Amino acid sequence: MAEMTDNGPTGQTVERNAGEGHHHGVSFGEAFKVWLRVAALSFGGPAGQIAVMHRIIVDEKRWIGEHRFLHALNYCMLLPGPEAQQLAVYIGWLMHRTLGGLVAGLLFVLPGFLSILCLSYIYAAYGSVGIVAGVFFGLKAAVLAVVVQAVIRIGGRALRNNVMLLIAAVAFVAIFFLHVPFPLIVLAAGMSGFIGGRFGLAAFRPGGGHKAGSGSMLSDAESALGDGIPDHARPNLAWSLRMSAALLALWLLPIAALYAAFGAHDVFTEIGLFFSKMAVVTFGGAYAALAYVAQEAVQRFGWLKPGEMLDGLGMAETTPGPLIMVLQFVGFMGAYRNPGSLDPMFAATLAAILTTWVTFVPCFLWIFLGAPFIEKLRGNVALAGAMSAITAAVVGVILNLAIWLGLHTLFAEVATVRLGGLRLDIPVLQSAVPAAMALSAAAAIAIFRFKTSVITTLLACAISGMLWTLAVS
Repeated sequence: MAEMTDNGPTGQTVERNAGEGHHHGVSFGEAFKVWLRVAALSFGGPAGQIAVMHRIIVDEKRWIGEHRFLHALNYCMLLPGPEAQQLAVYIGWLMHRTLGGLVAGLLFVLPGFLSILCLSYIYAAYGSVGIVAGVFFGLKAAVLAVVVQAVIRIGGRALRNNVMLLIAAVAFVAIFFLHVPFPLIVLAAGMSGFIGGRFGLAAFRPGGGHKAGSGSMLSDAESALGDGIPDHARPNLAWSLRMSAALLALWLLPIAALYAAFGAHDVFTEIGLFFSKMAVVTFGGAYAALAYVAQEAVQRFGWLKPGEMLDGLGMAETTPGPLIMVLQFVGFMGAYRNPGSLDPMFAATLAAILTTWVTFVPCFLWIFLGAPFIEKLRGNVALAGAMSAITAAVVGVILNLAIWLGLHTLFAEVATVRLGGLRLDIPVLQSAVPAAMALSAAAAIAIFRFKTSVITTLLACAISGMLWTLAVS
């Protein structure tokens, strides 16, 4: 039965079939411009990116309704990888099929990729120059305050009861004292949450979530897409398997080719395998992943020095796109320092492309494989319990990251003490860096007391670090 409505994105009358495929009246060209705009404004981490997407897609363009937006977001939060980018893929696919999802997801990543690539060139070529070194000195001090803010923000949402507090504490002890790999922590937390949710334990029931904004709520029926399910969004196992096979090939065949051509210990093979593994286990966002990446990239592979991880995070914080783009910088520096027979800059560029490829191709896989079946996930208490437990564990992991960053930012030397099976990093007090402490304190006051935006705080600290470096040089 046909329905007529005048709630299209430009006020035109749009014909829809209730419960069936329907026309939303948004051209692909218009959508392309909107996704470009979303990509250009995607600063401020996942919370800011999701808020921008909600303001443009729901409030301004009225493509989809509030409930549909939040349902898609909840699904993306169950997946490894950056939920904001996956949400863009999901909505793009919902509006304009496979091509829409591909374009929305690629545009979301492209500005950040290009920005960090340019900054990586400058860093590799001029990082030791006083002015550049001063900028990154200031960024490191500010990033420490930003990570502490992330611990408090995520902890306030995730640690709703004593069970979640216990999970966070166990995760912290496991990674900080015992150096248990991050993937094992995620797996253990997810299994405990799945079992708790399956048995209906109250502690594992989800609560809270992202706040989408204030004002009147746009219902699904009033949106351009309506409250029905488009034909292409209905579960189709054959389509999902075909898309999954294609994306798996795009993801894994390049790594297999590198392994066959250069062996397991070539830097490109190591980068492809390591960041592919990260793409599977990065629940909880970039901050959670960084603790494990720093541990491996600095201590195991020797791609970075501890302070350089902070420099990369500062780049990602001040450029558009997902914060997980910091992995691109890690891959860049890994190949720059281990170029083999290639020119270092050329090798680093190839590594940046490879890192971005294996980080984000899986994001498209998760969406195209599972999005048509998300209705079956709605209300699944076992999966919701798993996600709640993983998010709680992530708080402990991010706390570990904050301490690790603090040690290597505020002190020039850090010693390692072993007590049986425990390994503890402690600062050498005589190596304290007063300027870094002052900048970190100022950044914390700006963020927590005066609610200054992250971008403004980072830029102010970068300028301050540059001026201080010039003054003492």
